Amino acid sequence: MDNIVYAIYICLMVPMLMSLSLLQHRSRLVIGFVLIGSTICLVASELNGVLYPYFDDMVSFCTTMSPITEEILKALPILYFAFVISDNRTTLVQISFAVGLGFAIMENMTVLVQNLSEIDIIWALIRGFGAGLMHSICTVAVGLGMASVRKKKKLFVSGTTALLMMAIAYHATYNTIVMSDYKYFAVMLPLLAYIPINRIVRKRKKEALPIQTNQG
Repeated sequence: MDNIVYAIYICLMVPMLMSLSLLQHRSRLVIGFVLIGSTICLVASELNGVLYPYFDDMVSFCTTMSPITEEILKALPILYFAFVISDNRTTLVQISFAVGLGFAIMENMTVLVQNLSEIDIIWALIRGFGAGLMHSICTVAVGLGMASVRKKKKLFVSGTTALLMMAIAYHATYNTIVMSDYKYFAVMLPLLAYIPINRIVRKRKKEALPIQTNQG
């Protein structure tokens, strides 16, 4: 990987890392998992670089192998958090989105510096609303599902596996569309998934709020 990619990583992540000691618990948790997501992106890039020579071309690799490596790596910190620290649904959703967000930021920056001569506003919109949002959608779906199956021991292994398979299939579907002649429609896939997930999360947050009563 080009040194410039690591330079971007350092420039983006060091200020966030330094801010952790100044933030409150919830904010520190989210920023911390953004850092984790960005680090995972670099690890995934190195791993994908090792695996890529075994495939015929970029299309076959991006529609088969890269969704597997990336979604498994992104799910690992969520799995650890749910199993070891907390299976609170709201917290899992927040850290899941943060992991996907950090991954997407680093991936977009990597692709940007490697294709500077081909970059335009349309590209930025597709990467931002498409790939950027897609990574967070995948991890949020895994986090939401994991919060449901964590307390059901008989479903934990099979449920977690099913969630990963779903995220991998979704990721591969997005990659297939974005690398086809219909790439401009690929941005609709994450947006269509984001709307119902956002409504579900917002509804559950409202339900979790304590009922306030007027006194006096």
